[in-house]
Amino acid sequence: METKFGFGKTVKFAFDAAIAKVTKELATEGFGVLSDIDVAATMKKKLGEEMPPYRILGACNPVLAHQAITAIPDIGLLLPCNVLVREDVTGEVHISFMDPAAVLGLVDDPAVIPLASEVKKKLERVLGAL
Repeated sequence: METKFGFGKTVKFAFDAAIAKVTKELATEGFGVLSDIDVAATMKKKLGEEMPPYRILGACNPVLAHQAITAIPDIGLLLPCNVLVREDVTGEVHISFMDPAAVLGLVDDPAVIPLASEVKKKLERVLGAL
């Protein structure tokens, strides 16, 4: 899976195992999960709508985030890096990553280009380990 704003793949894990695996692999690249948004639970609670499991993990590499914030204080509007873990109606589980190069490309500042490239390489290694 590849779009203008992200990349990912279908995995052979059950949903909860996929969450655990991607969290573990993110940690190997220096990322922690700052937020965990359970969209399916929110839709059920707020709208009464059922949907397959759908969670957005807010991943952050503190060293790289600090460099980005130091260079451009308002860059926090584009942080953290979102990681989507979702199950489709057939039961397949998909893991997708926000493309930091695409998102940080919104910032017209050469200071973030190498940071975006480094973050993307780390996320691509996480994807490769899944």
